[in-house]
Amino acid sequence: MAEPWLHIVGIGEDGMDGLLPATRAVVEAAEVIVGGDRHHRLSEAVTAERVAWPSPFDALIDLLMSFKGRRVVVLATGDPLWFSVGARIGRAIDPAEITYHPQVSAFQLASARMGWSVADVETLTVHGRPVEQMIAFIQPQARLLILTTGAETPAKIAAFLTERGFGKSRMTVLAAMGGQDEKRFDGVAESWAHEVPAFNTLAVDCVAAPDAALLPRVPGLADSLFEHDGTMTKQEVRSVTLSKLMPMRGALLWDIGTGCGSVAVEWMRGARYARAVGIEPRADRRAMAAANALALGVPKLELIDGRVPEALEGLEAPDAVFIGGGLSREVFEAAWAALRPLGRLVCNAVTLESEALLLELHKEFGGELVKISVARAEPVGRLTGWRPLMPVTQWSLVKR
Repeated sequence: MAEPWLHIVGIGEDGMDGLLPATRAVVEAAEVIVGGDRHHRLSEAVTAERVAWPSPFDALIDLLMSFKGRRVVVLATGDPLWFSVGARIGRAIDPAEITYHPQVSAFQLASARMGWSVADVETLTVHGRPVEQMIAFIQPQARLLILTTGAETPAKIAAFLTERGFGKSRMTVLAAMGGQDEKRFDGVAESWAHEVPAFNTLAVDCVAAPDAALLPRVPGLADSLFEHDGTMTKQEVRSVTLSKLMPMRGALLWDIGTGCGSVAVEWMRGARYARAVGIEPRADRRAMAAANALALGVPKLELIDGRVPEALEGLEAPDAVFIGGGLSREVFEAAWAALRPLGRLVCNAVTLESEALLLELHKEFGGELVKISVARAEPVGRLTGWRPLMPVTQWSLVKR
């Protein structure tokens, strides 16, 4: 079994004084210390070779491996395994070769400052990531702790809250927590005007106005929340579709014929770190899908210009596949072959020709075949009547 040679140490604003004696001894004995400017400043009394984060950051693993055989310490902020560099290193280097030394995290410190239970809040990071991804977590009475990406981030988040009817939400920026220069800035989203330090943690207590946009994470967002050209998987059918696709943490969806992206967007909102690739040959619809992904808090939706099945070649194997457009036996067979074990596949058809194909495939492969009929109440003159949507034939199955 490999011996640990790499130490990943969490350090706070109180620097070396805040470390446990055993951890402090590890840092003081280091031959090489890797970290950011702030980390080096917090440990500047230690004599060791100092190495900055590499650029590009993806070169970090090669850099660390070049020091193998020496006493190497990586300094991180707080808990190295909570939205920090430790997890990334641990995926590339055998964890048996690493010793982690956690410090109190920014989330724990912020919870203590706010008097909030960590178990009852959403912990998020937008550090080095699109700020829009926090939008998916804006809900009435939600409490959010967010690691930000710079001095301007709280103002951006205040704008997101205000635009969605959460302008009364209380916001607190906490900077340099645990250090001599700790600062706190309080305000509400709709009037936020503080200038804050670049390195900060944001606490948001979401307060919804009576007309606030309600964006639950369960499937079935209103059609009106999406930019579309009329051709989309409608709300009620989308709810059933997502229930069969079963969004799961970190899982990948292929959305074939993605259109305005409604299924892919709701898939990504439905589980933490869920990913989606949308394949759509029309540029106007890809543009709508990108806009919807940004507005609804899943900016990492990947969109591909191409036609199936050719566009599927070379893609990462999916955990789920939705075929909402471009259905053919060839497309199904390519998607089915690529699908991971226990993967879910769902096909929706509205034409008689597509329905006939689904009947054939169902007979051959099994699965569940369902006819979904939806009617919505709409004005008929001064009265109200039912207006049916086109019925949808849905075939779903799990790869065993």
